[in-house]
Amino acid sequence: MIKLSNRLYTAKTVRELDRRAIEDEGIPGIVLMKRAGREAFNALLARWPVPEKITVFCGGGNNGGDGYIIAGLAQQALIPVEIIQLADAEKLNGDAHRAWTFASAAGVAMRSWKSYQSSKAELTGGVIVDALLGTGISGEVRDEYRAAIALINQSGLPVLAADIPSGLCSDTGVERGIAVEAALTVSFIGIKVGLFTGRGPALVGELLYRDLGVPGIVYEDSLDQPMPVAAERLDLDVLLAAFPQRARDAHKGRFGHVLVIGGDKGYGGAVAMSAEAALRVGAGLVSVATRPEHVSALLARRPELMVKGVTSGQELEPHLDGPTLIVIGPGLGRSPWSEQMLQKAIASGLPMVVDADALNILSAGRVGAKARVDVGANATHWVLTPHPGEAARLLGCSNGDIQSDRLAACREIAEQYSATVLLKGAGTLIASTVMAGEPAKSGGNLKNGAAQWPLWLCPYGNPGMASGGMGDVLAGIIGGLMAQGLDTTTATCLGACLHSVAADRVAAENGEKGLLASDLFAPLRQLVNGQ
Repeated sequence: MIKLSNRLYTAKTVRELDRRAIEDEGIPGIVLMKRAGREAFNALLARWPVPEKITVFCGGGNNGGDGYIIAGLAQQALIPVEIIQLADAEKLNGDAHRAWTFASAAGVAMRSWKSYQSSKAELTGGVIVDALLGTGISGEVRDEYRAAIALINQSGLPVLAADIPSGLCSDTGVERGIAVEAALTVSFIGIKVGLFTGRGPALVGELLYRDLGVPGIVYEDSLDQPMPVAAERLDLDVLLAAFPQRARDAHKGRFGHVLVIGGDKGYGGAVAMSAEAALRVGAGLVSVATRPEHVSALLARRPELMVKGVTSGQELEPHLDGPTLIVIGPGLGRSPWSEQMLQKAIASGLPMVVDADALNILSAGRVGAKARVDVGANATHWVLTPHPGEAARLLGCSNGDIQSDRLAACREIAEQYSATVLLKGAGTLIASTVMAGEPAKSGGNLKNGAAQWPLWLCPYGNPGMASGGMGDVLAGIIGGLMAQGLDTTTATCLGACLHSVAADRVAAENGEKGLLASDLFAPLRQLVNGQ
């Protein structure tokens, strides 16, 4: 079995990989298509060894060609199979037509979608193969395909998607009006980034990757035709290997001092969780600046914290001299007190993790006349951790705009704020204007610069994380890692993975529903210690 690649591609890049394999390496397109069909068919039988029957929905492009190959192989294996055609056979071209010829010669039963609809037949029993649209979709799913996808989803039958669930945008993870809900997806040649973000994780089911025997040289960059990667999938084990071990003569002063600022009236829990998270990943010292009424509760909960009650920005100032960095935003609120806290934090020039309402205040321009100008060069040492709503406010657009292209949005925030950015959600993304292990770079304008910023994708996590306080814990984790000397990009990538894998461990033991942010502390400590 081939391990999932960490390189994630756009549809355009996968088409270039396909072209290189065919034109530069001399592998006929129909050979690749037959390999794809064979791999998908084998995966189907491995998952559902004795299918009652197989119903294959074929579109008019190469994805439909994969479906014809699968059907032909099923017929040869004496498995009852039927093809539902969304495109007339005479309109098929090239390799797709050759695949149709293969299925016809094998004796596969076929009928048009129009005929199938008029017969009012129902999908019952067996397995469905989705080979309708693949990566070629642009715009909304057309009516006839929409109806076919709706029928597939309503059937309740298990579905294998060839390459990508039809209706899912391979570049953004957006559902184009409607998309197939697959139980198993087999992705070919290059893994599409949309499988891992946006709606992708909810539609893909189990994901398998098959390179179809394409030589490794096809994936390498060349001077005349660079092979861009849309995003890199993060690997927790690789990141942990770079996390420095502690010397036997270590003391707390070597592992940084995190100051967590937040906890306006009624929001003391957020700052408490963030501060404890920084401790649990190994920060040497953690102090908290919060409303005075929260001090007793925080000390009672976690006596290892140094907690200061502050009522104004002026009272905060003396506490800004000692910390290595600031985490600001958990429970911060949007009151005049909140704005004073953020104003003083920015003025300190310390590296910062900026979360929650600190992002909302920043985006509203309440800190100075122009928040982005006030940020200045300090932002190259910042991490911004917005959810889609906060990201929309940072960019002055709608939540829908963010979700329509999460990759572009993450890069654009990094560009505009000259920071490392973590965009939360299914398929959490990280973009940075500062490469891991390198000094900060100055930003340019979006048109000339944003596309160059690299992206990383966190492949871990589960729906149980959709509960209050998770973001507060994440901000504390990242701050705790930065305090120990990790650069903003490495700390953010490792922090995202630790956060999500800790949640996965809790969910595996006790289930997703009812998962609390504070449940992550025990597995977090285990993970940073290599357990």
